[in-house]
Amino acid sequence: MIHAVPPRAGRARQSGKIPAVTAEFFLGAMSPYSWLSAERIGNILPDAEWRPVYLGGLFKANGRTSWGLTPERTAGMRECEARAAAYGLGPIRWPDPWPTYDLFVARAMVFTQRHGLLQRFALAAMRLAFREGVDIGRLDAMLESGVRVGIDAGELAGAVEDRAIKAELRAVTERTAALGVFGVPTVRIGETLLWGYDRLEEAATHARSTAGG
Repeated sequence: MIHAVPPRAGRARQSGKIPAVTAEFFLGAMSPYSWLSAERIGNILPDAEWRPVYLGGLFKANGRTSWGLTPERTAGMRECEARAAAYGLGPIRWPDPWPTYDLFVARAMVFTQRHGLLQRFALAAMRLAFREGVDIGRLDAMLESGVRVGIDAGELAGAVEDRAIKAELRAVTERTAALGVFGVPTVRIGETLLWGYDRLEEAATHARSTAGG
């Protein structure tokens, strides 16, 4: 059984006069760059609100495809491996296939977001993918990600087939595309979108300046 966790309130500014600026972190579980950002964002933008993305749907909405299916694939993979090593995350083990089907895991992220477990589940799924080389597009692998953070496999399996979850994911994908998000990871500060795994520090600086700090 999953237990709801109350959403964490943003940190109040000491002055009590200027509200903290909300940072939104858009991520997709099949994206290694999302993983690189997810492992670091807690130390840079700890109050960022995580937003799950169904990359298959987002790419379709924007007429794009994953760089993993382009001639930039090899260079991009080598860059991810170098960054993972530099961040102390260890060697990447690439799933086969990659990019993978991310519909089930995207629905699971929507479900876990409802219960305050999105961050833990998403990290578990991405670590399973990029540290252990497991194809999280498989239903059993996605369920294993949930089990690792204490989510009952049967409950999660039912959730990803639930019509309400499916509808919510469609709505989330439409809203994300309407905001102008075309890839992940993306951080949104107010109306500003910062795309790329190397934009976290810039996003934190922008958040402070926007809040008047």
